[in-house]
Amino acid sequence: MALDALAGAYAFGAFRRRTRFHGEIAEGRIGDDDALALKPTTYMNDSGRAVGAAMRFHRLEPGAVIVLHDEVDLAAGKVRAKCGGGVAGHNGLRSIRAHIGADFWRVRIGIGHPGERERMTGHVLSDFGAGDRAWLAPVLDAIVDAFPLLLAGDDPAFMSRVALLAPPPGAGGEDSKSPEP
Repeated sequence: MALDALAGAYAFGAFRRRTRFHGEIAEGRIGDDDALALKPTTYMNDSGRAVGAAMRFHRLEPGAVIVLHDEVDLAAGKVRAKCGGGVAGHNGLRSIRAHIGADFWRVRIGIGHPGERERMTGHVLSDFGAGDRAWLAPVLDAIVDAFPLLLAGDDPAFMSRVALLAPPPGAGGEDSKSPEP
């Protein structure tokens, strides 16, 4: 959803299926930077194959790759970004690290934890519930607005701008992605 928001806001071309990249790509510009948006069509656990193929074809370094992903260990609506680091049990990140190394950018978009381990799979694979719409759209808009800061390598400014534009829910509101009963 975040990638679609970025591609739409910055008038990228249409996503096209590219078998050599094991995914769909769209090309565009964000400010003065050329950008390639990639949606792997592999299973999430094998997304590194797509990222690695596109990175090698375009002769990019891992530091030029920005991965947007959901994060159950962050409260719904919180956004964190950094270059490098661990995978924290995220199989998609594990696959990407295996294919390109650890020095890529990660934008973690919090969806909250379901509370019980048994509910994890359904939680991460389900659509957002009605209560999540109040925080989701502002977070996506804030990511789009602040993204040039991340491209400039200023992850603290990116995170501050996102938090300013879309403060995470919590005070009396829905604070985690939860499937509707």
